[in-house]
Amino acid sequence: MKILVINAGSSSLKYQLIDMNGEKMLAKGNCERIGMDGSVITHKTADGRERKLETPMPDHIAAFMQVKDALLDSEVGVIKSLDEVSAIGHRVVQGGAIFSKSVIVDDEVMKGIEELIPLAPLHNKANLQGVQACIEVFGENVPEVVVFDTSFHSTMPAKAYMYAVPYEYYEKYNVRKYGFHGTSHRFVSAECAKLMGKDIKDLKLITCHLGNGSSITAIDGGKVIDTSMGLTPLDGFMMGTRTGTLDPSVVTFIASKCGYTVDEMSEILNKKSGLLGISGVSSDDRDVTKAAQEGNARAKLAHEMLRYQIAKFIGGYYVALGGCDAMVFTAGLGENQPSHRQAVCDYLKCFGVEIDSELNEKCIRGNVGIISTPDSKIKVFVIPTNEELVIARDTKELVENR
Repeated sequence: MKILVINAGSSSLKYQLIDMNGEKMLAKGNCERIGMDGSVITHKTADGRERKLETPMPDHIAAFMQVKDALLDSEVGVIKSLDEVSAIGHRVVQGGAIFSKSVIVDDEVMKGIEELIPLAPLHNKANLQGVQACIEVFGENVPEVVVFDTSFHSTMPAKAYMYAVPYEYYEKYNVRKYGFHGTSHRFVSAECAKLMGKDIKDLKLITCHLGNGSSITAIDGGKVIDTSMGLTPLDGFMMGTRTGTLDPSVVTFIASKCGYTVDEMSEILNKKSGLLGISGVSSDDRDVTKAAQEGNARAKLAHEMLRYQIAKFIGGYYVALGGCDAMVFTAGLGENQPSHRQAVCDYLKCFGVEIDSELNEKCIRGNVGIISTPDSKIKVFVIPTNEELVIARDTKELVENR
């Protein structure tokens, strides 16, 4: 079975074609600047063939046509007919309280995703457009599945997901914590259990998805009990351009001083803060790292703040779990920044965490491994995430068992 995995953004469309016989990625690509001038598709195959084509893509339907053409192309294609695509799996960011698991797309599911657009206006609208465009291009006979970022977190108890605002806002508008990066946390926690040779039901785990967007999740027996992102991906600790948790009065104070609207404040909190806002250099951690190494004081401060905040969340989740068997670092920073891992774990020595510096330096660029010492009271792993494979697995299971 070959499954096409789709991650549609407002102006982008990432894809992977996965052969579930061996779970091999056959091709992947990205359509960028959809609906803008200079739209381009980049397509790469597992055996190294590559094509980058600048071509008009006024909407997601046009983007899907380009994906179809690339998959079938005589030079960079990997299939001879669209009939080889057995099913399509979509990433959808917000499942709210409606969807606690992955589901096959039908009219009711489409309606549910649309109803949740107010909770994730940019993401869910784009995700829905991706599903609709996919039906247009591939036809209604190809089954489609949606996998929600939030569904893995649906096991959180009310004491973790409720906010201490008047209860009526929860009742009327579903204001609560939902969490994100669920497919990533789900994948690496399962892989961690495999590496430890234990049933995940017997483990207390803390998984750290650290990238331009970041979140940390506490998992007890395979079920999430808390996670750092909230109603939106803005909550938690500082990220590439996001503030993370802060005193709400900071928002009202700045808005009143500068005369900013709600939308203008949202822009500042989501797109101009975090590493970018503190360092003044970039939202890309590689640029901030370079600046810090060159003596930039604000870049150094940004890193100190990031590492301190990550360690505080881990410490809090250690208490929430009542102990911890293992921690996992994943995603761009988690997988490729040994210095961040070392600095965070240095804060955790009070919990008996000990890192092997040599192993830590080796675990980059896709390498899986344990980076803690044999006598560390908590095992620490680096596990590259694979959200696309989670989506493909869910799609395969649902389609085969419908």
